[in-house]
Amino acid sequence: MFGMLNITDMSAAFLITLREGLEISIVLAILLGYLVKTGRADRTGAVWAGAAVAAVVCVVTGILFNTLVGEFEGKSEQAIEGFLALAAAIVLTWMILWMRKNARSLSGDLRSKVDGATTAGAVTMIAFVAVAREGFETVLFLLGAETGSSSGAEVVLGGLLGLAVSAVVGVLVYRFGKNIDLKVFFKITGVLLIFFAAGLVGKAVHELRELVGLEGGWLFEPLWVITSGPFASGTLYDFLKGLFGWSNEPERIRVIAYFAYLLPVLYFFLKPERPAVTQGAAPTPVAEPVAGA
Repeated sequence: MFGMLNITDMSAAFLITLREGLEISIVLAILLGYLVKTGRADRTGAVWAGAAVAAVVCVVTGILFNTLVGEFEGKSEQAIEGFLALAAAIVLTWMILWMRKNARSLSGDLRSKVDGATTAGAVTMIAFVAVAREGFETVLFLLGAETGSSSGAEVVLGGLLGLAVSAVVGVLVYRFGKNIDLKVFFKITGVLLIFFAAGLVGKAVHELRELVGLEGGWLFEPLWVITSGPFASGTLYDFLKGLFGWSNEPERIRVIAYFAYLLPVLYFFLKPERPAVTQGAAPTPVAEPVAGA
């Protein structure tokens, strides 16, 4: 099985599920830890139940949607792949920037919701919504990764490996959360995912251009053509294509779209945040395991 799979094509799926899986793990760690801390350990089962139901719903949705998409060919396939890649890029961008801004308050928000949950069913619903949100995002990103480069088997295997690693890290966060600062992790994965999203934008432009039949002219001619060497085929080519949207023959409009997305989003992601400090009051120190990306 592994001999037939291109390991480099699994890189995008691995990165996506590693990042999303760790966010799910952190949410569960916060919920479980707070329930135990407040003497409601008997309701930890409700958290696992909500998470399990959300996981099943997301997996079934992904399988059904993937099966449905596979039935289309020609113009319909181009339209679906183009709009799916664009939607994945938009949601991925929103997720990265939202996490960067709100990571520090994530724990407090979840704890306040748990405080307001008077029944086990309410706790189950909190876990379900939190996990389902991340799960549906993951399904969308994986579908974009498959249509962008990799086969279904490679996406599934890469995704499972990413989830396995994120689960291990999640356990460590639960056990030693106060001693773990995930800021660097979220910074690095955030940058990599922005490059991945830029590749999705380029992919969307390419597919939609073909859909409407735009051919000829300066914008639609290749900016470069590479016919041999590691950037034209082989392991390095597959890796760059799967993770960063590389092409050995990209149209100018595809390259323009790539950088038109990449540069401003990278700027907003990497620019230093100005701490909000109320006049006359000292800033509140943050000692959460989820330091903002």
